[in-house]
Amino acid sequence: MAFSDYYSGLQHVGIPTHDLAVAEAFWTKLGFTKTGDFPVGQVIFMKRDNLVIETWHQDEVAGKPGAINHLSMDTTDADAAFVAAKAEGFDLIDSEVQHLAFWDKGIKFFNVQGPDAVIVEFCEIVK
Repeated sequence: MAFSDYYSGLQHVGIPTHDLAVAEAFWTKLGFTKTGDFPVGQVIFMKRDNLVIETWHQDEVAGKPGAINHLSMDTTDADAAFVAAKAEGFDLIDSEVQHLAFWDKGIKFFNVQGPDAVIVEFCEIVK
């Protein structure tokens, strides 16, 4: 299978923030609802319809247009997608699939570098 067969579309947009409470209030005011709160890493997920924002506390943020850290594509098999991305010669940021204890059973993900330093994450929410 081609690498593009391993993902279905946008899962979330990652945006770091200096102040998680201020970011949560902003997204709430725009009509988003908090769907995930992970104190380890100081990460929250805010959702409105089919758009999900991942935001986390980070001391150093851009603070200007272009502050989006990454776009995350939804995959059901991060391990197979990683192998396919590597085979197709994508510029892999991660040397292996990463894991975090988000959601009920965790997530698996890896990142590729696009043109102009764009980061695209491929993320599997483990079922």
